[in-house]
Amino acid sequence: MPDVHNFADLVRRNAADRGDRPALRSPEEVLTWSELDGQVDAVAADLARIAGGAPVAIALPNGPQFAIAYLATLRAGLVAVPINPGYTGRELRQILGDARAGVFIASDAVREAAGSTAAREYTVKKLDPVEAQECTAGGEDLAVLLYTSGTSGAPKGAMLSHRALLANHAQLAELDPSPVTPDDVVLLALPLFHAYGLNSGLGAVAYHGACGVLLDHFDPAGSLETILANRVTTVVGVPSMFVAWTARTEQLAHAWSTVRLAVCGAAPLDPSVAARFTQATGATVHQGYGLTETAPVVTSTLSSASVKPGSIGRAVPGVELKLIDASGELVGPDEDQDDEVGGSPGTEPGEIVVRGANLFSGYWPDGADGPAEDGWWATGDVAYADEDGDLFLVDRLGELILVSGFNVYPQEVEQVLAGHPDVVEAAVLGMPNEQIGQTVKAFVVRTEGSSLTAADLIAYAERKLARFKCPTEVEFVASLPHSATGKVRKAALR
Repeated sequence: MPDVHNFADLVRRNAADRGDRPALRSPEEVLTWSELDGQVDAVAADLARIAGGAPVAIALPNGPQFAIAYLATLRAGLVAVPINPGYTGRELRQILGDARAGVFIASDAVREAAGSTAAREYTVKKLDPVEAQECTAGGEDLAVLLYTSGTSGAPKGAMLSHRALLANHAQLAELDPSPVTPDDVVLLALPLFHAYGLNSGLGAVAYHGACGVLLDHFDPAGSLETILANRVTTVVGVPSMFVAWTARTEQLAHAWSTVRLAVCGAAPLDPSVAARFTQATGATVHQGYGLTETAPVVTSTLSSASVKPGSIGRAVPGVELKLIDASGELVGPDEDQDDEVGGSPGTEPGEIVVRGANLFSGYWPDGADGPAEDGWWATGDVAYADEDGDLFLVDRLGELILVSGFNVYPQEVEQVLAGHPDVVEAAVLGMPNEQIGQTVKAFVVRTEGSSLTAADLIAYAERKLARFKCPTEVEFVASLPHSATGKVRKAALR
């Protein structure tokens, strides 16, 4: 959008074009675009005065206060640092210190958990109107510092510019159908401190001038009631949400009567869950792939000719994507792919490398490990393309297990283990072994009352996988640790 330089300019544009239309709905209140714009101005004036140019950390649940704080920070020309309000005191202090936050916006309970910090505390509340706040920051200027989940170490701050945030929406708007339009009512149940909820959810509402329905936590029954009551048309979700909804078939079918589009991301959606969901609603769940560093969407089945079980689709318009091998060369055809990864003949698995205006500017504070001079950036994720060019995610490159020199992709093993009727969930890690490099260890959650043994499960795996891919050790656990968007936190398992 040529008239939008700063991401918060979107709110100003919507206030001018559709000021009386609802921007955000929550259980407590409804804000029109004009009301939201006025509150953003007032809080921006406060933040510009007290922050001293330093980043503003925001650790709030989903609600109007989060949206106001975030957009006001951008309008003030400052850097927003969204943080999970469920973090421990140690985790909060780690990010506040690393980001060098000058202001900390959080609830009393979160502030108490964080303890003493150098950041100044601030509370978002309804303020009297002030003179419209204008800001020259935008474009390549840093807008958001989003900390990755730290699956392979300490969290790192991904630096997203105003340009990157806006570009991803321009790219997605080229899809047919567009995930969000000005007439849509969008469910905002994903945590806004995460790139997916922040930009694909709240950001999309602002970009298109749609209406967002805020939920501060996800409850299967309550969320379906919210969808129905608000006549939600677009749902942006994660696998755990669709799993929970499919257990409520009758309520689901009724609630979904107004929904025109459902998209799922952040982690792979089990094809059987997608099939049950479609059977209950008649609707297709479109899947995609993205990262914090790409603001976040890279691929979508909306870019494909059809939705294939397990596929993440193709690159969205404006994003270039290639698959490379360990030597940096494009991957070649894989005639044996049926045996290796269970797909139709296509390419060998390769690392996903991307280029586009939606890419981040590197990691905080110096921009390290960002896109190369030619714009390409290696994601660390492994995928293969089938004969039609549709992509199938295999695993994280760093989680690849090498058994006697043979590649074992954890996701493939996990899918097999999860197919056992007594397994609720499974996660697989590589364990050091002097003789063969690594062995496969599985952490497994059994169904309640199950007497499944490790030997039983290993024997089951051996009927479906090559011997070198099978777990040599199984540890039964009560639950697996998950991130806010449902990914298994393998660093915690290690």
